[in-house]
Amino acid sequence: MKYIFVTGGVVSSLGKGLTAAALGALLEQRGLKVRMQKFDPYLNVDPGTMSPFQHGEVYVLEDGAETDLDLGHYERFTSGKLSRLNSMSSGQIYENVIQKERQGAYLGNTVQVIPHVTNEIKERIYQSTKDVDVLITEIGGTTGDIEGLPFVEALRQFALEVGRNDCIFIHVTLVPFLQAAGELKTKPTQQSVAKLREIGIQPHIIACRCEHPLDASLRGKISLFCNVPVKAVVQCADVSSIYELPLALQKEGLDDLVIELFGLTEKHPRPAKNIWQQIVRRIKNPAHEVTIGVVGKYIELQDAYKSVYESITHGGIANNCKVNIVRIDAEELDSKNAPKKLKGLDGILVPGGFGDRGTDGKIAAARYARENNIPYYGLCLGLQIAVIEFARNVLKLDDVNSTEFAPDCTNPVINLMEEQKKVIDKGATMRLGSYDCALTPGTLAAKAYKQSKVRERHRHRFEVNNAYIDQLHRAGMIVSGINPRRNLVEIVEIKNHPWFLAVQFHPEFQSKPNQPHPLFAAFIGAAVKHAKKAKPAAKKNTRGK
Repeated sequence: MKYIFVTGGVVSSLGKGLTAAALGALLEQRGLKVRMQKFDPYLNVDPGTMSPFQHGEVYVLEDGAETDLDLGHYERFTSGKLSRLNSMSSGQIYENVIQKERQGAYLGNTVQVIPHVTNEIKERIYQSTKDVDVLITEIGGTTGDIEGLPFVEALRQFALEVGRNDCIFIHVTLVPFLQAAGELKTKPTQQSVAKLREIGIQPHIIACRCEHPLDASLRGKISLFCNVPVKAVVQCADVSSIYELPLALQKEGLDDLVIELFGLTEKHPRPAKNIWQQIVRRIKNPAHEVTIGVVGKYIELQDAYKSVYESITHGGIANNCKVNIVRIDAEELDSKNAPKKLKGLDGILVPGGFGDRGTDGKIAAARYARENNIPYYGLCLGLQIAVIEFARNVLKLDDVNSTEFAPDCTNPVINLMEEQKKVIDKGATMRLGSYDCALTPGTLAAKAYKQSKVRERHRHRFEVNNAYIDQLHRAGMIVSGINPRRNLVEIVEIKNHPWFLAVQFHPEFQSKPNQPHPLFAAFIGAAVKHAKKAKPAAKKNTRGK
């Protein structure tokens, strides 16, 4: 069993998760079974109750764990499906330690950070090693943060226990470019590595995030002051697409270095082909181009809809198509300005969310797509929005709404699920994780999936009110997917529309660049058809022939 620990220095948001995920992808290419996990030092038990403004999206795993968005990168770049064992926060650690103390598990000993908290952290590492060759663990936050110290100490102890030859430490750090001086500065990296060495950890590899290339002299300087070989100073420059990162790190020799340090060169040589070359080629040399409008209330936040944006890109890869994403603030959209703001789009997507802010704008977007035959794709709240819009403007029902937004409305076409009515706690109490969905033959959904039953991941409290299904169906909105055990609406479509489909689940959590989700691929495919119809190719001039 081999272990790789990824730490970060200088500042947060350096891309530790992407670096770890790209390395995992490269090691899989060399025939190793890889699993990844994330340790977050914050005291929240999980990010489920955290605002997207602070934390970005909440990524849901197969077993219902609400996790950090980096686990989305792990699943997109590598083949394994993760579980709640692969996501851990300080909140979980301290909660477990306190529960054990209350149960008398420590036999009357004084409970301390060392050894009880660090033992709990190490135990999670051991629990995650089943059926894999390499475990890659990312430590959230920045080296030197007070809350992160128990994790770094636990890693030091762990490396001593299993043997340092089976552990590699990779430190991702910033090498800033000072515009006034016109040069890159290595001092922050030196100081960050010094912090690690104070604790007793000497990194084997230093991954340098930089906006300008590292020359030989800078690599030599980092090597000298940080006590690593020059070849272990790896450049992580900005790339135009995150899917170029495995190729960029392979060019830097990162996977060769890891394989060499583990003594696996003969058993796991570099492969002749790299699947990421084909993926990047499709991204950079598309045959088609479409424009997709994403209508949401966290548009200004890059990470709030991270998996949605990536899945749209995957749909583009499946259709050999470049996708231009236009972010549209739902709060600035209404029925009057929708024709102007949404004009020229080849597809409209309404992602998930909570609360009534921006609801009217999303409803206006769904109506515009329905009335103008523009492909529409709704995710979670995007399905509920589509149903509300249809009930208001096609069924002509009065006072239509969701009980989330208007608890006393006359026609609650969306209502709170029965088991949610007694729920008080907010954390980990929604309908979470993977559930079955039976598909109706002949529908858009069935054609996209090419099977009769699928499993998809959920994160919601409200559902379509089954009392309105017959009315919706008679007017042209059909239910094309249901949960067979509880008869819950999972997918709706509109008949006599080129492509109008909405789902109660989150398909973006199962899409990969080399395995695009069928619904995202179908959505972008419909957008390509719309674009060709809206902008027909100019006829060739045949005069004079």
